[in-house]
Amino acid sequence: MARFPQAPFPLTGQTISLLGGAGFVGHALAARLGARGARVLIPTRRPEQVRELKLIPGVQLIEADVFDPATLERLCQSSSAVINLVGILNERGHDGSGFRRAHVELTERVIAACQSAGTPRLLHMSALNADEQGPSHYLRTKGEAERKVHAAASNGKLAVVSFRPSVIFGPGDSFLNRFAGLIRRMPGVFPLARADARFAPVYVGDVVAAFLHALETRELEGQALDLCGPRDYTLGELVTYTAQLIDHPLTVLPLPDWAARMQARVMEYLPGKPFSRDNLASLSLPSVCPEACPRQPTALEAIAPRYLRR
Repeated sequence: MARFPQAPFPLTGQTISLLGGAGFVGHALAARLGARGARVLIPTRRPEQVRELKLIPGVQLIEADVFDPATLERLCQSSSAVINLVGILNERGHDGSGFRRAHVELTERVIAACQSAGTPRLLHMSALNADEQGPSHYLRTKGEAERKVHAAASNGKLAVVSFRPSVIFGPGDSFLNRFAGLIRRMPGVFPLARADARFAPVYVGDVVAAFLHALETRELEGQALDLCGPRDYTLGELVTYTAQLIDHPLTVLPLPDWAARMQARVMEYLPGKPFSRDNLASLSLPSVCPEACPRQPTALEAIAPRYLRR
């Protein structure tokens, strides 16, 4: 786990609204919140698809649309804190409106509901490199949402913390598992866009520990917390390592920029949109933390073999 000490504000008996609780990070966070004795409200439009969350003590699934202001108002009224994990890596269209709806418009509604209900705390999932001037719709909308969250704290009534992770790994992730699925379909050569793009993968357990620390103390209030694992990798290194773990050796073929753009243009029209021009634009920035930033302790090599090897 991450290097956060035990803290003075126990979660036992607190009610936490967890938006995006049905996702990868949400599952892990809900389990830890439940183990701490919190009551966890998870709104979802399809509760039957995440029935396993009901097995976690303290978790209550609520069939609802998180974009509905009345739903958000009710959740905020009963909560000592709201956590917003909602985010998308790709949109259905190509004009940025899907990113804006998921990242900016929802965040605006969450802020308004917290302020109206008097909810004291809001924890927000942003992203490393989130910036309104960023190269992609994803990073620009993440940056705008993060700015709005921290601006909402200016009156002193709403305490906020935002979290800016690099790519997150762990059982059930959509990063290494996605590459593993693609690798299994490759005959031995993997044509890879931006193979030299840099990442500092952070373990989901360390991300969850950071959220718990923000709930159990007041030390992080007002901060935008960068979260990176202990080591940086190129994308090519991560693909090669994943191939080794699943016993499917291959050669990574770095694509020149023109071929990478062509690959992204084609793949964004495939079912599930496995890669897009917006993803390619995001890869133009290294997803690593500044040199002076404290790193989270859990190494990729300590966890990835457990869920990628079969």
